Amino acid sequence: MSHPDIVDITPLTLSDYPEKVACILWFNNCNLRCKYCYNTSLVLPSITRDNQAVDYLSFLRKRKDFLDGVVLSGGECTLCPDIQIICKQIRDLGFLIKIDTNGTSPDVIRQLIENKLVDYVALDYKAPKGLFSEITGKKDLFQNFSQTLDLLIQSEIEFEVRTTIHPDLLDESAVNLIIDDLVSRNYQGTYYLQYYFHLPKNLGRLSEPTQAFNMEKLSDQIKVELRNFSDLYH
Repeated sequence: MSHPDIVDITPLTLSDYPEKVACILWFNNCNLRCKYCYNTSLVLPSITRDNQAVDYLSFLRKRKDFLDGVVLSGGECTLCPDIQIICKQIRDLGFLIKIDTNGTSPDVIRQLIENKLVDYVALDYKAPKGLFSEITGKKDLFQNFSQTLDLLIQSEIEFEVRTTIHPDLLDESAVNLIIDDLVSRNYQGTYYLQYYFHLPKNLGRLSEPTQAFNMEKLSDQIKVELRNFSDLYH
C-alpha cells in the first residue's frame, strides 16, 4: 500500500531511533520554511518528485524480523491527514514508532499519545520565541510548539528536544534562552544540539557559517550533547 504523502524510504538507520534498528518513512510537505532546511524536495510542493508512490506496507512486512522500529520524518509528518491510520498500520505489524516533528500540531501529537501510536518523539526546538518567526519563516506558530513541549513533558512518552545550530543564525545567547525555557518547564532530558548540514540548495540559500560556536558559553543548567559537531565548532 502506498500513500501520496510518503514519498521515500530509508531502508536502514542505526542513528535515527536511539538504540533501535529502524527505517525512515519520509513525508511530503511542511508548514515551516526554516532557512537551514536542505530537504527542499519534501518541503516545497512545487518541486516534482519521481517517487510519489512508495509501497511502505509491503516494505515493512518483509522486514518484520529485522527492524525494531519505524521513524516518521519529513517534511512534517503530523500534517498528513492519515497519520493515525498509518501509525495504526505500522503498530499492527509490531513495530515501534518514532516521529520527528516541529511540534506545531499539538492536537495530532496528543491523539497519537492517547491512542498509543507513538513510542518516541524527537521535538525540534527551532529557536527561542523572539527568533522563531525569523528562523522558521512563519508567524504565530511558537504557541503551538509550546503546547506540544508542555504536553510531552507532562506525558510519560519517551522524547528528546533538539536544535539545529547554524551559528550565524543561532548563537550561544539564543541557545541559552532555549535552555532557560526548558529549565523553567522542568524538562529533565538531554538537550541535543545538531550542527547545520550544508547543502548549496537550502531554503535560505545559506552559506557555510562564518561564526564559530563556543560550547563554553552555554548554561550548565541541563545536560547538553552534540551531534555532527567537529572540533572546529565547539
